[in-house]
Amino acid sequence: MRLIILFIVLSGLQLQAQELNINVKVTAPRLKTVDPKVFQSMERDINEFLNNTKWTEDEFEEWEKIEGTINATITEETSPTSFRVDFFVQSIRPVFNSNYKSQVLNLVDGGLNLNYFENQPIQNNFNGYTDELSSFLTFYAYVLLGLDYDTYEPFGGDPHFEIARTVMNNIPPSIATDTGWDERASKSTSRSNFIQNIFDPRIRPFRESVYEYHLKAMDTMHSDPERAKAVLLGALTTMQQVNASYLNSAVVQYFCSAKRDEIVEIFKASSRGQQSKVYDIMVKLNPAQASSYSSLK
Repeated sequence: MRLIILFIVLSGLQLQAQELNINVKVTAPRLKTVDPKVFQSMERDINEFLNNTKWTEDEFEEWEKIEGTINATITEETSPTSFRVDFFVQSIRPVFNSNYKSQVLNLVDGGLNLNYFENQPIQNNFNGYTDELSSFLTFYAYVLLGLDYDTYEPFGGDPHFEIARTVMNNIPPSIATDTGWDERASKSTSRSNFIQNIFDPRIRPFRESVYEYHLKAMDTMHSDPERAKAVLLGALTTMQQVNASYLNSAVVQYFCSAKRDEIVEIFKASSRGQQSKVYDIMVKLNPAQASSYSSLK
């Protein structure tokens, strides 16, 4: 009987498996006043919050968890409990029938002024506002989910992006100003601009192309690489058409940051004609990094 009960409990836990498997690291290379144990506690709390929270109603097997990295660098101490922080956020997606993992997100979101109190739990702020650290982490948890779901189904990430938008809208105006939450933020890649882009009708063909890129190109690369590269080129062509009507959108910039090296690697052995097409597309999508594509020129 005890074995049966144990089996039932373990089965229930498996059905409730969390969706994220994020490697968290907190560093404070320049600070000497605050006890380092504070940042160790912060690292533990962020890790437990992201990886032990059940974010959706979907069932995830262990191998289906969304992998990624969040590195928090403490750049300034404004009080024993208040810090200025730069975050590096990355997520990856496995490619079908291979050992390769493709970057989906790769960005730095910097200059946040956050309060952290040891032993005060970080909360899932999808219905209200508690503190900025809770909102920031909740926002990115749903962004990572949304981006991942978009790679498996056209607009599959919409329910998660909707929650991220709700988190953003719940930020008090006094906090939102000049911290990336407000639509008036100077950075085109702010959190606010990213969410606005996601739901902009002009960006929808781009998001469909993200699905084509992953499921119909990357996931078939092992069986028919030439056809997969043709599909990928078609997806990039659509992305450039979208970019022409909406220059410098946050969604396009995030895509290019994650995919730049991957695209070069995929097409480095292609025909000169195909390489030339990819080069022309990518320098228009990502002009600030034009030199990164020089091997395809």
